[in-house]
Amino acid sequence: MAPFLSLGRLRVAVRSRKGFKPRYRAKHKHGTNELRGRVERLKTEMEKRSEEQKDIRERQRQVKDKFTAIEAECEELKRETRFIVQQTARTQIKLGLMFRILKARETGHLDEAALLTQMLREIVRFEKEEEKEG
Repeated sequence: MAPFLSLGRLRVAVRSRKGFKPRYRAKHKHGTNELRGRVERLKTEMEKRSEEQKDIRERQRQVKDKFTAIEAECEELKRETRFIVQQTARTQIKLGLMFRILKARETGHLDEAALLTQMLREIVRFEKEEEKEG
């Protein structure tokens, strides 16, 4: 074989500090550095995403706490509203009884007035007992 033909079959080498290395190795090393750079960028990106997720979870926890507090306050307001409605209803009943007592006395129905007065006394006594228990 002629010497000029054998040159084509030899791998072309690149000179480095450590000696001759084939050209594909030099490209591979460059690709490895590039890959390392990508991996580092991905790691920093993942750390940033992880921090963002932690922040999101913290904000979700805060929102959940606020929501729970609002729900508790809402329940308290509902209880207070029911209590006020009950008091208003009792007051209306007592006012109705008082009005009927006055009308019965005006018309001379004293026995009806006495009965209505007794009912009013029972309601007031019942309310006082509830206040003591409650």
